[in-house]
Amino acid sequence: MKFRIVALLGLLVSISVGFGEWKASVASVNITPTNAMWMAGYASRQGPGEGKTTDLFAKVLVLEDARGTRLAVVTLDLIGVPADLRLEWETAFRSLGIPPANLVINASHTHSGPMIRLVPAFTKDGAERAAYDRVPADREAEFVAATKAYRARVSAGVLGAARDCLERLEASELLFSQARCGFAMNRRLPTDRGFINSPNPDGPVDHAVPVLQVRDAKGKAKAIVFGYACHNTVLGFMSYSGDYAGWAQRYVEEDQPGAVAMFVTGCGGDQNPYPRRNAIWAERHGRSLADAVAAGLEANPKRVGDSLRTAFERVDIAYAPAPPRVELEARAKSKDRYDKRHAELLLEYLDARGSLPTRYPYPVQAIRFGNELTLVTLGGEVVVDYSLRLKGELTGTPLWVAGYSNDVMGYIPSLRVLREGGYEGGGAMRYVRAVPHPGPWAESVEETIVGRVRELYRAVSK
Repeated sequence: MKFRIVALLGLLVSISVGFGEWKASVASVNITPTNAMWMAGYASRQGPGEGKTTDLFAKVLVLEDARGTRLAVVTLDLIGVPADLRLEWETAFRSLGIPPANLVINASHTHSGPMIRLVPAFTKDGAERAAYDRVPADREAEFVAATKAYRARVSAGVLGAARDCLERLEASELLFSQARCGFAMNRRLPTDRGFINSPNPDGPVDHAVPVLQVRDAKGKAKAIVFGYACHNTVLGFMSYSGDYAGWAQRYVEEDQPGAVAMFVTGCGGDQNPYPRRNAIWAERHGRSLADAVAAGLEANPKRVGDSLRTAFERVDIAYAPAPPRVELEARAKSKDRYDKRHAELLLEYLDARGSLPTRYPYPVQAIRFGNELTLVTLGGEVVVDYSLRLKGELTGTPLWVAGYSNDVMGYIPSLRVLREGGYEGGGAMRYVRAVPHPGPWAESVEETIVGRVRELYRAVSK
């Protein structure tokens, strides 16, 4: 009798993860700019983008589990996700029956896409206005208008795609596997001058390529979602391109006709693709990553159970104490244009608001797919230490850790990187005008984020 009960339980488990309990649909929207726009990614650029190497896309995957719970995953071939865009889409997706905890937005962080984030500026009476970074004053109004129009186009495309997906949901199965790829390398090289941005073959990396495939009733791939922890910085030209991730998605779709490939950026804040700076390497790295995905599709993928559990929060992460006004006034006279510009922004903010920010609302999300996969998404340019640490600590299911999700406000260092200093450790803060960062993060940053991830992980694991 005992054997028969166990066998029956095994049958029930088998049925629960069988085909057809999931419903899914996917859509792709071309978001390549059709008019002149300033390019994102490098402060040295002095003009708008011209032409394209590859198209840019926004892609939407909607999943529905056996209970009718829906999840939307949006991937963007763009530099980042502005916080206000995430808030706008939360409202729109909620009207479609998808709550904020069930919305994932991930940016590929291509450095060959348009600038989509307007920066804050303040009038003499303290009112805030939308401005544009790095654009000559006589052309600022032109590019502010272009950015607003482009963002409206992207939003309309994404929300239209989501509505279309909701109308086309069909029985599907989900399978998960992992593969490996090897062109990412740590870019924080220790020298007698401190840590510099240069290849460091001895630095930490995460070469995992998680692969989630959605298949229809005939076993044909409808969507292939995959990730890698590496900057999209092969290219720095003045033409639009999805960089290696754009090529990888193209190659995956060529390898799997009819499927939509979606790239999810991992914790690649301190990782660069090498070699780089030559267009051929964007294609070759894309081919390498697509080959890894192909391997993952065959690497004994496991069926994913038909349930979704989600959790999402914005947790306050603290800044280190801000510099006093007298120091900012001195820096505003600096010959270093980036230091000068950063100090001027902070003084404008200080005059308008009376004080500088001490904390930032940081998005953390956890999504449990059956008992076979947990996806953790983190905001900002997260260094690889987070992925490695979380995978070592949260071992209940395979763990997929994505950065660049739901808000990209700057670099998120681990405590190690913060103490080491350098670009990712705090130096990059002065280049970010879109968010008035008064300085580096406090040393509590890693424990605050990891602690909240643990809480959300436990919540979705119940």
